[in-house]
Amino acid sequence: MNDRSGKPFKIRFTEADARTTLELMNMSDQTFKAIEILTIFLKDEDTPGGGPSQAHIKFEAVKSIQAKENIALPHRTWINGKPVRDEQDQLERLRVVEGLPNPYVLDISWQDAEGKTRFQRIPVGH
Repeated sequence: MNDRSGKPFKIRFTEADARTTLELMNMSDQTFKAIEILTIFLKDEDTPGGGPSQAHIKFEAVKSIQAKENIALPHRTWINGKPVRDEQDQLERLRVVEGLPNPYVLDISWQDAEGKTRFQRIPVGH
């Protein structure tokens, strides 16, 4: 697969040290720079009928990812404006569950070999 398809990235969830991590896979034959995933604001599960988001997940930007490389994306869950401990991590809510809708999306941006900014959206969540 080359980056001209517009979708060079795939993801998978892995378990490391009893914590869920998101792994980003560059399926293309090119190295990409300045990879970022926008913050994901999670739907409130405690308020009947929904309410303002109390939790969100921030991913750290990655300087580069080589062709065919897999990297674990560092992230942090924030609840009510404060970072939380691993026990309260919410990344598991982004795991796709067969038969359930995907209410969230990973909005990924990166720079290709020519320095052009590219974008990809990957539906996630349950």
